[in-house]
Amino acid sequence: MDDLSLKPLPIRIYYEDTDAGGIVYYANYLKFFERARTEWLRELGFSQHALLEHGIAFVVRHVDMHYHMPAQFDDEITVYSNLSELKKASMVFTQTVKKQDSVLVSATIQVACVKLAHMKPCAIPKDIYKECIRVA
Repeated sequence: MDDLSLKPLPIRIYYEDTDAGGIVYYANYLKFFERARTEWLRELGFSQHALLEHGIAFVVRHVDMHYHMPAQFDDEITVYSNLSELKKASMVFTQTVKKQDSVLVSATIQVACVKLAHMKPCAIPKDIYKECIRVA
């Protein structure tokens, strides 16, 4: 499957995002990546809330993240995301945080679709799957 580029997500770094050293706390990049994936779903016409009402959620199954350079307080960064793999019950995203042209963090994140009642994998809802195929 060709990469499905997602709309870039601009983010301003606030004090709450930084650690005692004044740089973005490493785990906060996971929050930024999550926001970008959530906005992508929203742009496709699907809300996390609607999925939850049907007892379904996307959960992170695996993360491979590399830190290249730190972001600091008041920086303007952008999260770039691509859907690089689509399977029956999971998706793989390649995501990058940049400040201008400099790559700060890169990651490959696999998310699985699960039924919340028993936390077991389930098929991605057909309408979401079809929309992913359509826009790819």
